[in-house]
Amino acid sequence: MEDYQPNDEVSFNADEASNSVKECIESIIGGVDYNQNKVNQWTASIVEHSLTQLVKQGKPFKYIVNCAVMQKSGAGLHTANSCYWDTTTDGNCTVRWENRTMYCVVSVFAVAVTL
Repeated sequence: MEDYQPNDEVSFNADEASNSVKECIESIIGGVDYNQNKVNQWTASIVEHSLTQLVKQGKPFKYIVNCAVMQKSGAGLHTANSCYWDTTTDGNCTVRWENRTMYCVVSVFAVAVTL
């Protein structure tokens, strides 16, 4: 874990987190078609792998990761998030991914740990 002082200003890097999440999604469902019987396994794997990659960055954050996988059927999907926190340190990102047969939406919330 990186050395940091309690007074150091640490802010969430949304681009770095988004790239990590995209890699996790690609590695788990990148080359497959939608399968209702595997969705629970896929979503669990995506959130666990994403969380592992975020924690490996060694930053002082608590993370919340949420994942939705939906079959492409022409139906609409609308999501929204709201947070009340310190915008100078905390942050979030949402990754929208799709292939021929499904959509995947992953939201990451990072809340700075103050010591």
